[in-house]
Amino acid sequence: MKAQFRNDTPIDFDVVQSVIQKMNLPCIGKASIREIKRIIDLIEKETGQKFIRMEMGIPGLPPPGIGTEAEIKALRKGVASIYPDIDGTSELKTEISRFVKNFLDVDVDAESCIPTVGSMQGSFAAFLTLARLDEQRDTTLFIDPGFPVHKQQHKVLGQKFESFDVYDYRGEKLRDKLESYFSTGKIHSVLYSNPNNPSWICFTEEELQIIGELANKYNVVICEDLAYFGMDFRNDYSKPGVPPYQPSVAKYTDNYILFISSSKVFSYAGQRIGMMVISNKLFAQRSANLLKYYSSDVFGRAMIFGTVYALSSGTAHSAQYALAAMLKAANDGTYNFLKDVKIYAEKANIMKEVFLKNGFHIVYDKDIDRPVADGFYFTIAYPGFTGEQLIEELFYYGVSAIALSITGSTRTEGLRACVSLVHPSQFPDLSVRLNKFSEHHAVSGNPCLTV
Repeated sequence: MKAQFRNDTPIDFDVVQSVIQKMNLPCIGKASIREIKRIIDLIEKETGQKFIRMEMGIPGLPPPGIGTEAEIKALRKGVASIYPDIDGTSELKTEISRFVKNFLDVDVDAESCIPTVGSMQGSFAAFLTLARLDEQRDTTLFIDPGFPVHKQQHKVLGQKFESFDVYDYRGEKLRDKLESYFSTGKIHSVLYSNPNNPSWICFTEEELQIIGELANKYNVVICEDLAYFGMDFRNDYSKPGVPPYQPSVAKYTDNYILFISSSKVFSYAGQRIGMMVISNKLFAQRSANLLKYYSSDVFGRAMIFGTVYALSSGTAHSAQYALAAMLKAANDGTYNFLKDVKIYAEKANIMKEVFLKNGFHIVYDKDIDRPVADGFYFTIAYPGFTGEQLIEELFYYGVSAIALSITGSTRTEGLRACVSLVHPSQFPDLSVRLNKFSEHHAVSGNPCLTV
């Protein structure tokens, strides 16, 4: 922050500095998502001014009445007093299987569909179990950028991982890059999100086929995080049993685990319920090494009655009825689960334009040869700043985000911005604040930023 501007920022300079100092973090730009949230909470409380909050990927929409009414009904019937089956209620497992068929065009048995305490528990359980499937394979490969907490899970578990930023390895280039890791014989699994958090890039069918073919060749399990299921709004994935379908590696390999969240597409984040879908082949796979840790050598049984049981003894009973009702309505075609969340793309389109007008640029801007879709996230940068520097600087202008550097991205100049909590009524304020920022940080030679 230049000294001459300290009395001309939208948020009180001294309050921002005081809060940052109280947090006692070595580098604000490297702070976790939750730490950034805490800083902004404190600044808002001190100043009484509302930030343009883009740091947290929290759904900004009310949950569907279909789900809440089903959960209320289940609670009134007394399910809160009854332990659910560890592998889920039969109704929910059936609807998950139907959903995967209707919206991915993939066949998977209900037995292989497991509700989890959000996709976060699903990924934790998967990492823990996959690392014990083959004692010769001890490493997860992350196709980055990605959700930082997945790496945190590995650190908590004491597990090895490697990663690379996929942006320079799109299309056929992805094959050689993946094979360089797979050929070592160390990799037991790969994780990526599609659409991607934070960049919002989406793999093409060609790329998914490459991933699937190499998974088959090297017997590597692909963990596909579908937290933003169907939210590439360049295509309409909302009609059950009708193409186009949500793209998935499951079309090209049987070595997969899918994580499908209820948090974003169903706006049901608070009840912490997600879906882990294991291919029928992987579910039935046997490994003598599993017997060192579990009572069964069958992967699916080890997952359910070993790992998931040890973690939580199942998923909240009433929430399972909520998710089953929402999935059934989607499967029956009576509820278009993507219609409501399309507002995220509309907001992203407007917000991107405001940032671009004020001298920012989009970091992850292309899916190979076409612009990245508008959706839940987008990425931004500003000339002369690293992402870590830009985060702290934007605090004084009442704008928050997270650094791409904590997501495994090599684009260290960038930030991830989430649109969900930004209300359209804040768009004028966003414009005013960014205009003030660009006025204070004019870039020589940029006609948009002359003071």
